[in-house]
Amino acid sequence: MNDSIDRSSAPRRQWRTAYLSWFAMLLLVVAIVALSATGETGRGYLRFERMAILNDRQYWRLLTGHLVHGSWQHTWLNLAGLGLVAMLFRGVYTPMQWCRIGLLSALCIDLGLVMLMPKLQWYVGLSGVLHGLLAAGAVAWWRIENPWFAAALSVLLIGKLCWEQWQGALPLSGDLPVIVNAHLYGALGGVLAGVLMLPRLKR
Repeated sequence: MNDSIDRSSAPRRQWRTAYLSWFAMLLLVVAIVALSATGETGRGYLRFERMAILNDRQYWRLLTGHLVHGSWQHTWLNLAGLGLVAMLFRGVYTPMQWCRIGLLSALCIDLGLVMLMPKLQWYVGLSGVLHGLLAAGAVAWWRIENPWFAAALSVLLIGKLCWEQWQGALPLSGDLPVIVNAHLYGALGGVLAGVLMLPRLKR
């Protein structure tokens, strides 16, 4: 009896998780587009800005700096990357786990920018967090996906990060200067989050 109840409730749980995932994605997209629409005024008030954070205690910038962008091209590139992550890793993590991965990646980026890049005055964009999501997805694939796929994704991601450290940003990176270290810090945060969540993943 209990087994039949568990089996009948499993599809409902899966649908609920899928709806929550898409709803969370929609909210994030709407928030990013809405903040981009505020233009230079909103960007100046919300971007990661070193002096405002350290001197004026405007700590919200540690989060909102990842949601605002320097231009519409920058916005659409990051949203395309977010869509790619959503398609690649659909169902790998729960919506809450994705939120934790994103927050830990953002935290690692913020710490890296504040502590290791004292000359950087401001930063905007989601690309660093996207690298964290990709890294966490790669970690999960080593447990639940074909190891060849996991190895290919890991090599591509590590190769991209190494190239950026050696040669700078890739040609199709948009119309703004790219802070490649943010990609590295975000990926490290994603790896850490993925490793912490490994015990909870089902094969």
